[in-house]
Amino acid sequence: MSEMFELSMPWWEFCLRAVVVYVAVLLLVRLTGKRSVGQFTPFDMIVLILLGSAVQNSLLGDDISLLGGLLLATTLMGLNWAVGFASARSRKIDSLVEGQAVLLARDGKVFHQVLEREQISPGDFEEALRGHGLLDAENVRCAFLETNGDISIIKRDGS
Repeated sequence: MSEMFELSMPWWEFCLRAVVVYVAVLLLVRLTGKRSVGQFTPFDMIVLILLGSAVQNSLLGDDISLLGGLLLATTLMGLNWAVGFASARSRKIDSLVEGQAVLLARDGKVFHQVLEREQISPGDFEEALRGHGLLDAENVRCAFLETNGDISIIKRDGS
């Protein structure tokens, strides 16, 4: 029973591991683009589950104690709160963490190179157009890939 509360490494190492893994995963998510957090496919869900399994040992090491898991959970939740707190108060931090909206189309012209860079298929863009009541990009004033992965479209006047 006492093994449940015995840590296999110092408490601060749990916190340090949590910070390193949190920052690394945050960077990986930012580098893979907005699409990865917006429109989940079954493939994306599999990657997310495997990512959790992959970083488990980085977080826990050889520790299997209840206390170690709770310490990690508390540290990760604290980091998440701190990033949210800082993002809400600083545009620079918010931009670093969340990114910025990306212009996909303007005045009826679709930027195909931007679609490719952001990993948006022509079919996905056409689906977003239909979702906004448009059959083609001709009546698009602006289309943006938002930081949450959604595509927002502003119609031209009279459309």
